Amino acid sequence: MSLEATVDLLGRLVAYPTISADSNLSMIAELGDRLETAGARVEVLQDGSKANLFATIGPDGPGGLVLSGHTDVVPVTDQDWSSDPFVMRKENGLLYGRGTCDMKGFIAATIVMAPLFAQAKKPVHFAFTYDEEIGCLGARALVPELQKRGIQPAMAVIGEPTEMRVIEGHKGCSEYTTHFTGLEGHGSDPDQGVNAAEYAVKYVSKLLELRSTLIARAPANSRFEPPWTTINIGRVSGGVAHNVIAGKTEVDWEMRPVQPSDHALVKDTILAYLETELLPAMRSVHPMADIRTEVIGEVAGLEPMSENAARDLVAGLVGSNGADVVSFGTEAGLFQQMGMDVVVCGPGSIAQAHKPDEFIAIDQLAACISMLETLADRV
Repeated sequence: MSLEATVDLLGRLVAYPTISADSNLSMIAELGDRLETAGARVEVLQDGSKANLFATIGPDGPGGLVLSGHTDVVPVTDQDWSSDPFVMRKENGLLYGRGTCDMKGFIAATIVMAPLFAQAKKPVHFAFTYDEEIGCLGARALVPELQKRGIQPAMAVIGEPTEMRVIEGHKGCSEYTTHFTGLEGHGSDPDQGVNAAEYAVKYVSKLLELRSTLIARAPANSRFEPPWTTINIGRVSGGVAHNVIAGKTEVDWEMRPVQPSDHALVKDTILAYLETELLPAMRSVHPMADIRTEVIGEVAGLEPMSENAARDLVAGLVGSNGADVVSFGTEAGLFQQMGMDVVVCGPGSIAQAHKPDEFIAIDQLAACISMLETLADRV
């Protein structure tokens, strides 16, 4: 019965086209209504056309568990789907639709199982967020709100699609766009202008120099592939013509830290380079020249810990003898920074996420429900 109810609810959730660019309020409203019916105290934290939902079932107090998932999905534009991506289709034991595995399947299972958690001895919290796909914006807004309220759960389970494997770590992901403003002029006399493209190249060169430093800083026991913090230059764009000094240039870049100290090293090094070398040189010609870095998203990594009660608990429930690390990012690191023990474990495969004809296997949902049933007895 629980599996049938989960499949039915998943179909309803898929029908909400909660692409990150659009609203998730209708889906949040339905999740809130269902949790209230199960006996939860529900709070909707709205931010314009988006909202986080935080609900608690069972007793109030410290400790307990968070079950967390994001409500947004990636776009379907320019993808070749076999059927309407927002109408769930069942075929050969698979459920097709945008968000089935990433990650409305887990959300549906937790909602259906909510009445069981109402009998738990400790509080069970449900955290459903917005805009995970574009920088974990919802979770980054939710965490300080929980801290202000003094809410301090002991553990969190993030239900990203791991095929029910136990995941104890992943790299962080920080994305930036750096904007260079120089002074245009005729290309025949470069010294009379400030070439934003040239300074962007110097900036990129400094980032690339840091790569060798980061490789040398790789933790000896790193299980990531590659084991060090990486830097990638995604786009360099600027200028208007061959014979015009480039007045504006943009650089898109990212880093994926394996440890917080690497993140700080890169930011501190590049800031010092700007302040002591690039900006003084630019402003000696044009006082209004500038370099500005826009933070697109800074997603904390999930650091593997020698002691992790959430990992050990879930590993026991799914019959796993160990835990893995993954390359994709999640909201888990934000909850870890609150002081919780955190594990990532959920139904479906990341290999299906973000692709046309995304699907989740029904037996994966069944395995998730089985885990949640046992978890309800252990909280």
